[in-house]
Amino acid sequence: MLSLFHSCRLQRNALFGRAFSTSKCLDVEENSNESLQQREHSTLDDLETFRRRRKTDWKRRQGGQSFLDNAIITIRAGKGGDGCAAFHREKFVPYGPPSGGNGGRGGDVYILPTSQLTTLSTVAKKIRGTNGGNGQGDWLNGKTGAPVVIKVPVGTVVKQLSWEDPRRAKDAWEAEEESLEGLSPADKRAKMRQRRWVHYPGYQEVNEDRDTFKDAETTFFKSERTRKYEQRRKAMEELIFLDLDKEETFERPVDAPLGTRHRDSLGHLVAAGGLGGFGNPHFVTSENRTPRFGTRGLEGEYLTLSLELKLLADVGLVGMPNAGKSTLLRALTGGRAKSEVAGYAFTTLNPVIGIVRVAADGTFEGSISPQTVHDETWREELSEKERLEKGEDAYALTRNQLPNNVPETSLTPTRSGHHFDIFETFRFTVADNPGLISRASENVGLGHAFLRSMERARALVYVVDLSANEPWEELRVLQEELEKYQPGMSSKARIVVANKGDLLAGDGDPAEVEQAKEKLRKLEEFVRTEMVTADGRTLDVVPTSAKFSQNLHRLVSLMQTYVQEERDLAENP
Repeated sequence: MLSLFHSCRLQRNALFGRAFSTSKCLDVEENSNESLQQREHSTLDDLETFRRRRKTDWKRRQGGQSFLDNAIITIRAGKGGDGCAAFHREKFVPYGPPSGGNGGRGGDVYILPTSQLTTLSTVAKKIRGTNGGNGQGDWLNGKTGAPVVIKVPVGTVVKQLSWEDPRRAKDAWEAEEESLEGLSPADKRAKMRQRRWVHYPGYQEVNEDRDTFKDAETTFFKSERTRKYEQRRKAMEELIFLDLDKEETFERPVDAPLGTRHRDSLGHLVAAGGLGGFGNPHFVTSENRTPRFGTRGLEGEYLTLSLELKLLADVGLVGMPNAGKSTLLRALTGGRAKSEVAGYAFTTLNPVIGIVRVAADGTFEGSISPQTVHDETWREELSEKERLEKGEDAYALTRNQLPNNVPETSLTPTRSGHHFDIFETFRFTVADNPGLISRASENVGLGHAFLRSMERARALVYVVDLSANEPWEELRVLQEELEKYQPGMSSKARIVVANKGDLLAGDGDPAEVEQAKEKLRKLEEFVRTEMVTADGRTLDVVPTSAKFSQNLHRLVSLMQTYVQEERDLAENP
């Protein structure tokens, strides 16, 4: 068995290189009394930790850009359908009038905010609208292209790139000019005519020699020049700017006639589809009763948009890596927020939002959740897997199952889930942000790529590690980095959470207890003297232990107070 364990260890080192130091490997000779089962568990723990850390290192090498809270997308609305050059034919009518239909209009492109999305990863980089249908004989017009709806998360800011921005995609005319470079004048004219005109079969050369076609071509180029200048003026002076901070709703009018179809909102129009081409009946004149040409559909609008996601959270947690922000969020939500918890830096790779629900007496859902100790994620997953294998949860009730009706005289919630709905009087959202470090503005660590998710937070909460040697220095760095990202952003801070208080004086030694109290007093003194906001407000200091859900009632009460104040101020500025 020991030789088998040695071979497994050698295979692991061959797969992962020198990811594990030899000091972490198990020494069979020195620990011969240790059981093989304990060694295998230790090896599995190391492997799990290594996989998670490898994922974190990969994210850091990407510069924090793999999470799509900002994107550049190119939109091209649908092209109009081509007109048709045809003549009516039926029995006893061998030479009927022109009957070519017009092309259908190209499909428009809309942007619709939805609460079902939390990231921009589902938005394609290049979006093209549906083309309109071509016209047909017997005066049949082409079908209009179906609209394309781009769904983005609520809180997305949409900006059109300016004309001078090098990231902007070329419009239809710029693309055509580029494709015509290097051609002779005759070839350029032939290619331009091919893109704009439809001819009756066998009559292209005849049409191009006739004066009626040349007059129609001159008129067409004049209108095209007008459209070109108007679209470029619009791209320079009337740039699109949308702040999609709320979900679009459509209410059916009360006085609408019976049988009226309910149409969902398409959102905001950003790119209009091109007009359809004209059939040959459009060019009938007194001099030319049988035109044998039509026009092709026009290109839809080309534009490049910048999408920037700014999450709408009431409270934002800001802190150093491994300060306990993810554990705090899980403790506040009773384990519902699926944030990653581990014992190494940069565990949180993407912003995570949780909902805190509060009853009238101040009880919040996380305080009555059966999970009161929040350990590392992989340990909790392993423990849950072992319980499932043993069948311990086979007959256990879920938190949403009510065994009995709630007594009418009950004023305090006793369980979370649907049971808590009866007592809920207030709720707010809390966002966990990836950790900040010194020089994050220079793209150290994960940089400032995620702070845009905190710009709209009603209040910010600093989370520091109280067990660190100098937690007040962490506060100084956090405040500086917030100001570097956006001047004045640190004025949103309301609370300082001194987390990991359980790591101090854990044995109850009076000397260690006094040292812990002295460190907390020094932190409070620093906050009172050095962390005063521009309007003279001082921050509250709340010592907590998120791992063991200690002293969270006071923290939730303060958060609720500040969120309510900001909401009232927003409603009555």
